[in-house]
Amino acid sequence: MAAPKHTIVDPVARPRAYESPNHVPDGWKLGRPGEIRGRQPTGERLGFQGPDQGYALTLVQLVRDDIRVQHGELLENAIRGTVAIALRRASRYGRAPVMHDLRFALALWGWTLDAPPAELVVHRRDAFSGVGDVLHGYREARELADMVPESTLSMTPDQVASSMPGSWRALTGA
Repeated sequence: MAAPKHTIVDPVARPRAYESPNHVPDGWKLGRPGEIRGRQPTGERLGFQGPDQGYALTLVQLVRDDIRVQHGELLENAIRGTVAIALRRASRYGRAPVMHDLRFALALWGWTLDAPPAELVVHRRDAFSGVGDVLHGYREARELADMVPESTLSMTPDQVASSMPGSWRALTGA
């Protein structure tokens, strides 16, 4: 290592060179108590884990004005339910949520339709009831996200939008 010019150096001392340590430690092993080994557990109210899920809250602000609620429906219920479905779809692919996931969930329940069928409005009013409650709506949001069949989650937002509103029961699992 270089030393300042004013440092006293013994002219007859040998400079040090690199020496390996006497003991080489073992390789690093996974040993954190919170680390999941094997598959992520699944079950009631465990949700669907994925990276950067909070980004959906940023994305939903971009589509907030596109959501059309009918009489008796609350915008917050529609937003939180849509986010829950979008997060389930995103985690199915092992990625963070993107705008396509939100558009998928909005189209799935007809939130972007100007005149949704009356049956759909009645059903989604019941299905989304209480989801918007920040303190007590988690169970309702999980049930809503779990309701959507796996076959529907694999569809594109355009496929869902073209199937609406005629086949909303099959798409939503109602």
